[in-house]
Amino acid sequence: MIESKGWNWNLVKEDKKCIWKNPSIESYYLLNRWKSQEKTEFLDLGCGLGRHSILFAKNDFNVYCFDISKEAIERTRKWAEDEKLELNYDIGDMLNLPYRDESMEAILCKNVISHTDTEGMKKIIKEIKRVLKRNGECYLTLGSKSTWGFNETNWPMIDENTRLKMEKGPEHKTPHFYADYNLIKELFAEFSIELINHIEDFYEEKEKVYSSYHYHVLIRKI
Repeated sequence: MIESKGWNWNLVKEDKKCIWKNPSIESYYLLNRWKSQEKTEFLDLGCGLGRHSILFAKNDFNVYCFDISKEAIERTRKWAEDEKLELNYDIGDMLNLPYRDESMEAILCKNVISHTDTEGMKKIIKEIKRVLKRNGECYLTLGSKSTWGFNETNWPMIDENTRLKMEKGPEHKTPHFYADYNLIKELFAEFSIELINHIEDFYEEKEKVYSSYHYHVLIRKI
């Protein structure tokens, strides 16, 4: 199993254009879904700069912020203190979550658990299952094997599903796991899969248009 490696958040500046300070679109859907289900124990798995932690804390969830990066946790803590919010913080490896069995009701991991190899992915999924309460839900994203990052690069192959990203930036030499529909069904066979979406995101850089595919998956512990 490859060594876990998180983002280098020291390379990410916080300003008005920082997308990592704005909650993702799907987080608002999840916020309303989980409030309607009367869930309160929320784990932001791979919290980054805290965009989802702050959103859920402002909406009366008991929030647990978890990241492998000390820089990420400290910047999330600072933001929460500025907002006068009380959150829980843990630095660690997602392969071994520091939470009791069946202690969480809702988990969000946006573009996080893909940062491992196949063996690591299986272990993370076991950890998610362990800490979720019965009928607890987890929303996660996975890189798709349809995207250029898997098919059209010379990034080193770690295993049949994993490449090591070599582009300079905060993800330099971070492993990226990629899935397809059948692999998702296999990985989450012990859960109820509530939805699977395959989404293509477009972005422009130096007058060129790029895109990448991700799977968005909502699972429920049965």
